[in-house]
Amino acid sequence: MPRHFVIGNGKLLINLDRNTYMRDLYYPYVGQLNHIGGYQCRVGVWVDGAFSWLNDPEWHFQLSYIEDSLVTDVTATNNQLGLTLNIQDGVHQRDHIYIKRITLHNHHNAQREVRLFFNQDLLINETEIGDTAAYYPYNNTIFHYKKDNYFMFNGSTGSEGIFQYTTGVKRFYNAEGTWRDAEDGHLMMNTIAQGSVDSTLSLRMQLPSKGEHTVYYWMTAGSTLEDVKKLDSYVKENHPGKLLDRVAIFWQRWSNKESRNYGNLTPDIIGLFKHSLLIVRTQTNTDGAIIAANDSDIMQSNRDHYSYMWPRDGALIAYAMSKAGYSGMVTPFYLFCANALSSEGYLHHKYNPDGTVGSSWHPFVHGGQPRLPIQEDETALVLFALWEDYQQHGSIELAQSLYHSLVRKSASFLAEYVNQELNLPNPSYDLWEERYGIYTFTVSAVYGGLLAASNFCALFGDDERSNRYKHTAERLKSGLLQHLWDEQAGRFVRGLYYEDSKWVKDMTLESSMYGLFEFGVLPANDARVVATMKAIKAGLTIQTEVGGIARYSHDYYFQRSSDIERIPGNPWIICTLWLAEWEIECAQSIADLDSPKRTLEWVCRHAMESGILPEQLDPLTGDPVSVAPLTWSHATFVLTVVKYMNKYEQLLK
Repeated sequence: MPRHFVIGNGKLLINLDRNTYMRDLYYPYVGQLNHIGGYQCRVGVWVDGAFSWLNDPEWHFQLSYIEDSLVTDVTATNNQLGLTLNIQDGVHQRDHIYIKRITLHNHHNAQREVRLFFNQDLLINETEIGDTAAYYPYNNTIFHYKKDNYFMFNGSTGSEGIFQYTTGVKRFYNAEGTWRDAEDGHLMMNTIAQGSVDSTLSLRMQLPSKGEHTVYYWMTAGSTLEDVKKLDSYVKENHPGKLLDRVAIFWQRWSNKESRNYGNLTPDIIGLFKHSLLIVRTQTNTDGAIIAANDSDIMQSNRDHYSYMWPRDGALIAYAMSKAGYSGMVTPFYLFCANALSSEGYLHHKYNPDGTVGSSWHPFVHGGQPRLPIQEDETALVLFALWEDYQQHGSIELAQSLYHSLVRKSASFLAEYVNQELNLPNPSYDLWEERYGIYTFTVSAVYGGLLAASNFCALFGDDERSNRYKHTAERLKSGLLQHLWDEQAGRFVRGLYYEDSKWVKDMTLESSMYGLFEFGVLPANDARVVATMKAIKAGLTIQTEVGGIARYSHDYYFQRSSDIERIPGNPWIICTLWLAEWEIECAQSIADLDSPKRTLEWVCRHAMESGILPEQLDPLTGDPVSVAPLTWSHATFVLTVVKYMNKYEQLLK
C-alpha cells in the first residue's frame, strides 16, 4: 500500500496512510530504524454507543496537504455516526515532535459525548522483542522505550488530557493488541507491559449541537525519558495548535523562498512543483543521505526496502534541488559521499542512512573471475552534480573542501578504470542494477563526471590534472561514438556485453540514453541524439489510455502485461520526464514547449490524491506501482519544471 502522506524534518520521518494512520516511523535517521514497520497505529471514534476505526468502509476521505506545506489536511466523513473530522498532521521543523490536530463537526441537533482512541503499535529498533509500554503518572502520558529510543504519547481536549489508557501484549498467542479493548468505548487501564506490546489511549469531549471541538494528540521522541518529558512539556507550554500552525508557516516560507517566473505553467503544475520540493526534503537526512523511498510495504515483495542512499539517486536528486535553488539543503550530501568513498576512489552500490555500506546483490566474483561490484555511473554522477551546483551557486569553499577527498580521488578512479582497447569505461552494472556490461548511460555519466573534475582542477590551478581528465573524457566520447552508435539501426544502443570472446551490442531500446545530452556528451539537437530520442518515444510509449514511457523494452520489474508490442513495460515517472527534458532542450519556440507541458500535466493527473508520486504506474489502470513516494520521481519533476521555466523565459527574449 503506497504512503499517501509523508511528514518529517530530516531526522524524524513519519509516513501516514490514507486513513491518517502512522505506518512508518523513522528515527533518528530518515530511512533507518523504522519503529512501526508498516503496522497500523489506528485511530477510532466512539459516540452514542457505536464505535468505528477510521479504516472502516463507512468513512469517506478527501486527502490533501495545507497548501505549500508539510502539514496534512484531510477530511473524513461518517454519515452513520453523524461526524466529520478535519485532520491535520505535522512534524516540528526542528524538534522530534509529531502533532495531530482533529476538529470534530457534529451533524446532529444534540450535544454528544465523543471519545477518540489512538493506538500505538511500535516495534522499537525494528523488532518486537524487549519493548516496554508504560503509563507515566507524573505527566499523564504513555511512553514506549527500548535501549536508547523513547517515544512519549499525550493528548488534550483543551480542558482535559488523556481520559483512559491501557497497555498490553500484541501478536502473541491469541492477543491481537490493546486496540481491540477500545471497541466498547472503554480501556482496561493496565499500567505496563513488556515484550511484544502496544498501547491505546483515549480523549473524551462534549461535542456541541451542530458544533465543533478541536483535540490534539502528539508524540515526542528522544534517547532518554528526560528527553521526551522535556519535549512533552514544550508542546504543552507552547500549545500544540500554535506549534502546528508554525510548522505549516515554516514550510510555506521554505517552499516559496525563491522568486520564480512560472510562465504559462498551470496552477496544478506549480502546486506539484512546490509539493515535490517538500517531499524531497522529507526524504533527506540532515547528515546528508538522500533516501530513495521509505514505503516499507515494498518488503512484502522484495524482503528488502528502498530506505538506502543510492549515490545515483542522490546525485540526480541533489542536481535537481540545486537547480531549484536549494544548494544549502544538499551540501551535506557531498560531504556524505566524500566520507563514504572507498580507498580506491569509487562509491559502493548503496549506503545506509548512517553512512555504512548497504545490502547488495552485486557479486565480487562472477564466472570464477573477480570484478568490482559497482555501478560506475554512481561515482561519476556525484562529480557531475557537484560541478553543476558550483556553476549555479559559486560556493568555492565547498568545492575546495571536497577537492582532495572527493573530486581528485574519484576522478583518478574514473580515469584509470578504462578499457584501453575500446576507449570506454570497464564494465560495471547498469543504472537499473540488473546487468553487467558497458552502457551508453554509464559512459555518458563518466564523461560528465570527468569533465566536472577537469573543471574543478582548472578552477584551482591544477592544469596538469585538468588536461588529463579532459583528455580521458574525450577518449571516452570517441569510444562511445565508435562502439555504441549503430548505423544500421540509426540510433545509439543500450550497451555492450562481452560474450564468446567478443563484444556484442545490446540493441534493447532504453530510455536512459537521455544521458547523452543530459551529461553533455552531445547536444540535444545532434542528429544522432534526435534519432535516438525519437526511437524511444516511438518504441517505449505505452499504447493505453494511461500513456507514459517505459524504462526499456520488455521491462520485467513489476510487469503488468505481456503484450510487449503495446505495453513494453510499466510507465515510469522519471522516464516519461526524460523525454520531456529532451523536448525542452530542443525547443525553438514557445509552441515547441506544448508537448513537454502536456507531459507535466500528465504527471499531475497521475499523482495520488495527496500529491505523492510513485515509481511506476499500472499501464492499464494508472494506479501506483512499487514504492510511493519515490524521491527520484519528485526530483525529476522539479528539474523538468525548472528547465521548462528557464527555456520559456529564454524564448520570450
